[in-house]
Amino acid sequence: MRIPQILKYAIVAGLVAASWPARAGEITVYTNLESDEVADYVKIAQKDLQDIKINVQRLSTGDLAARLVAESGNPRNDVIWALSLTNMLDPRILALTENYVPKGFERIPAQFKEAQGKWFAVTGYMAALCVNLDRLKQKNLPVPTGWKDLTNPIYKGEIVMPNPESSGTGYLQIVSLIQGMGTDAGWKMLKELDKNVAQYPQSGSAPCKMASKGEFAIGASLAEAAIKTVKEGFPVKMVIPVEGAGFELGANALMASSKNKADAKRFLDWTLTPNAVEAYSRHKEIVTVTGAKPTADMCAAGLPEDVSTVLFKMDFPASAKTRSETLTRWKAEIGR
Repeated sequence: MRIPQILKYAIVAGLVAASWPARAGEITVYTNLESDEVADYVKIAQKDLQDIKINVQRLSTGDLAARLVAESGNPRNDVIWALSLTNMLDPRILALTENYVPKGFERIPAQFKEAQGKWFAVTGYMAALCVNLDRLKQKNLPVPTGWKDLTNPIYKGEIVMPNPESSGTGYLQIVSLIQGMGTDAGWKMLKELDKNVAQYPQSGSAPCKMASKGEFAIGASLAEAAIKTVKEGFPVKMVIPVEGAGFELGANALMASSKNKADAKRFLDWTLTPNAVEAYSRHKEIVTVTGAKPTADMCAAGLPEDVSTVLFKMDFPASAKTRSETLTRWKAEIGR
């Protein structure tokens, strides 16, 4: 029997905590963090918050945002954890949250938080290309340096990109090109890219996994997926597009409807603790807390020590405001 993910994490937490003191309560957390990250973070959080049972529901970005909207009449979660900021800024979702300034709030630079604590972002992620060097060699193809290279017909059928309708990574990739290059040039680039794209899988990490297995030469994915495959020994090179990489922030928030606010606030406080930041730094290429730096193995995989030097300048309010229009156009003109 397949165990639903929210129950799986609850069961794991319960087994780990079997000998702990009686719990003060429990919370339900909705997130779009990757599953391996969730397992790592929750294990640490349960050790630090032994009297709270932490139930986690993990969904892809688009599915999670849709669930929050669908449940808005009767919300079932206490905390939103690391939801893509573009989705968090949807007025329908933002209306479900209330201000909370967690302990350590001052360690987050102003651009990564709402001043009154409506939301705050401790982590983020950025786009990157996962390039399978073995497959390129077999096909006698050069290593691409960026988005423009990927429009070259020699890569036809060798590229996979995430579907922006379901994937936050997919959306940040297309919106960053539109914002970074300008509307007309950005859409032209996307249409040229589409001629070479074989598939648009549903998740942001899937293209990197497909490239790492040699199914395709190039997966337009996210840096953390690329770093992971490099660390695991796959013949993959992480390429950060020379034009710039789109990025997204993972926003945390307190649900106004929560019936477990004291424990929910303690969890949000935990997300800024040294233990949490250390755990984030093992997985995330962007950690916003002052003083956080990428690990040595991330830099060895090709991540610059200062990632801000390779990022597109993102307009998150605009990304949120034009999301529906952008996705409608993408589906009509490109999607398949």
